[in-house]
Amino acid sequence: MDLSQDHFALFGLPRRFVVDTAELERLYHELQGRVHPDKFAHAGDADKRLAMQWATQANEAYLTLKSPLKRAQYLMHLAGHDAQIERNTAMPTDFLVEQMEWREAVAEARDVADVAELGHLHHRMRKEVSAQYDTLHQALDVAPDFARAAELVRQLMFQEKLLHEIDDALEAVEA
Repeated sequence: MDLSQDHFALFGLPRRFVVDTAELERLYHELQGRVHPDKFAHAGDADKRLAMQWATQANEAYLTLKSPLKRAQYLMHLAGHDAQIERNTAMPTDFLVEQMEWREAVAEARDVADVAELGHLHHRMRKEVSAQYDTLHQALDVAPDFARAAELVRQLMFQEKLLHEIDDALEAVEA
């Protein structure tokens, strides 16, 4: 095995945004079964270190490819395009206004313990995120547009965070 190969090659998958997650999971478990350090407990130190490197790389690759957002960033990295997550914080004004409105709605629903409204907001945001990921798929796999993909990745970071905030609010209200 070659430690220098990219995450997709490690699992024998094509470099595409759309990944069969069940197949990725199967391949991950298969690879872990071959390289897990426990299998090398009685081996020499060099083999133990190599097994640890392989297991670490397999874990990192799996976690990256399993997450659509991380997978998109990784694909852009492989193609030589930086999403400029830390340096480019510019967002379209309408998107930012919409995010503020979402957060206000979540805060209001949380403050009055409105589980139904929080559930409704979660469903709506999940739908928006899904549509964004479909658009990201187009920008990465169908008609490559890395500038658009970078913009979508930055927006999805906001939206994924908001989804977690809604989940946290639901959990707090239901507790």
